[in-house]
Amino acid sequence: MTNSTLIGKVYMNCPICDKSHEVEERQHIAKIIIKDDEIEYKEEYFYCPNVADDEENKFELPYMTNKNLLAARNAYRVKHGLLTSNEIVGIRDKYDLSQVEFARLLGWGEATISRYESKAIQDEAYDTMLRLVKDSPLEAMEMLEKNRNKFSDTRIVSIRNRIKENINLYGKEYLSRKVLISHYIDLLDPSDLNGYKTLNIDKIEACISFMAKKIANLYKVKLMKLLWYTDALSYKNYGAAITGLVYVHEPMGALPVGHYSLVSLENLNMREETSQHYDNVMLHFYETDKHDYSSLSDDDLNILNAVIIKFIHFSATDIVNYMHSETAYKETKPGEYIPFSLAKEIKDFQ
Repeated sequence: MTNSTLIGKVYMNCPICDKSHEVEERQHIAKIIIKDDEIEYKEEYFYCPNVADDEENKFELPYMTNKNLLAARNAYRVKHGLLTSNEIVGIRDKYDLSQVEFARLLGWGEATISRYESKAIQDEAYDTMLRLVKDSPLEAMEMLEKNRNKFSDTRIVSIRNRIKENINLYGKEYLSRKVLISHYIDLLDPSDLNGYKTLNIDKIEACISFMAKKIANLYKVKLMKLLWYTDALSYKNYGAAITGLVYVHEPMGALPVGHYSLVSLENLNMREETSQHYDNVMLHFYETDKHDYSSLSDDDLNILNAVIIKFIHFSATDIVNYMHSETAYKETKPGEYIPFSLAKEIKDFQ
């Protein structure tokens, strides 16, 4: 039971000792070989405290076995840069498609999407097609027209209208993303400057919305520092940042490259509000309506929650002063990039 985490307790008829009692639901890091690659993933199981033998006191129910296998496959996907099952579900939801309809739209076998969402791992060619539809409603519209014979006339109208809704949103979203990406043309390759993470705008938007959901008064100055601490803590704990943002040493602390473009991303819920205490306009961030958090892994959420818990009651001034004492800030000069190798020295989060 070493290195495991208690999730909860369930009263049941225990198949290990054949008695009815509370068994512990636990989670630990397990390893599995998938396609000749050793993968680490979070595995859940039940533990019977009535049996001393560590090899004989664990068991899984069928639903838990399926969940663990899906977690392992998704860990493989993340490691190899493929869309996870949750992200594939998110694409279907975006266009209001069933599994069969999504497969038909792509010109695939009707069971293909069902398999990718439950047990099979897509290859790179199929992943590329999924990403095309995910990133561009125009591609989805083209595929719908190409495979229209697979849908009823009524359903074609309904799906086309849903795609049009996304196209209307896509124009502004596409342009706002391109502006931010333009600041990172020379900073996209994984390196010490971006925490060995390629710029991921989906995760940036999800992180900001998640923070705004938890923190009532989230303004730009505090948000910029929270983003750095989120990436820094992820790098310290897991060896890679979350967002792929690059940060610069500025008088107010770490500031992401292209921060003006960042706060203008179309999917952020940001409002300009006049301060009650100062004669200026402040940028107030709120949770995005119906935001999709599927891009965030369990590890990402753990990092975000740790950062929020630590800084939720800090004012902007408090967090700026706190960051000024960080090694990463003290060992860089104004205007310099802040390398993530210095993030290993961030102060304790316990």
